[in-house]
Amino acid sequence: MTSTKTVCISGTDRGIGLALTHQLLIAGYIVFAGGIVPDNEWLKQLQVQFPEQLHVITLDVGSDQSVREAAAFIESKADKLDLLINNAAILGDTQATVEDTIDFDEVQRVYNITAVGAIRLSNALIGPIMKGGKLIVNISSEAGSIGNNQREAWFGYCMAKTALNMGSSLIHNTIRKQGGRVLLLHPGWVKTFMHGAWSDKGTHTPEEAAVHIWNRIEALKDLQREQPIYVEADTGEELPW
Repeated sequence: MTSTKTVCISGTDRGIGLALTHQLLIAGYIVFAGGIVPDNEWLKQLQVQFPEQLHVITLDVGSDQSVREAAAFIESKADKLDLLINNAAILGDTQATVEDTIDFDEVQRVYNITAVGAIRLSNALIGPIMKGGKLIVNISSEAGSIGNNQREAWFGYCMAKTALNMGSSLIHNTIRKQGGRVLLLHPGWVKTFMHGAWSDKGTHTPEEAAVHIWNRIEALKDLQREQPIYVEADTGEELPW
């Protein structure tokens, strides 16, 4: 038994997930960092810096088997989780409208990873979560807002983030009875690899976004609400569903 705080973060290969891993290691957490890139050089460097804190695990949130195996490993190392951060996501096509040729296999892949992946991992780890901090943080997006939608494309990503918001609400409705909470955070416009290559378009670097996310988690982690809290990480502004 240990009093050290523990966290599982998905989507840690690069970007926000990698930056969050570094942020939580600095904060003193034992971090289970899950990604799909084998022998990730950035994570290897962090393991040299934080050899007693960082566990790098293979985690494909789109795969039932991968999630089960990752959860089994985590439970073999820790009896509880203080925090789960569901960050893994893919973007998919952002150009095709209903008048164009849509790759529906890709839409389903985006949905499976970006929406269902967070539910899949939360389900697999709900035992240690509820033994620990009872807190799930899902990285959502303004792209999932129906009320504010101005886009004509982005079918996979927008629909997936909307579904993630609903899945978060369903989980929150269950775990809040035992003091659990789900926090939804929109990281803002972040410079990203999600288009398949580095895009410098964006207001925040991944490192800046990770700081905003962590600050918001610290500020809101103990707040109990009937519905999940859904805010923009950098401003704290509550967002419409």
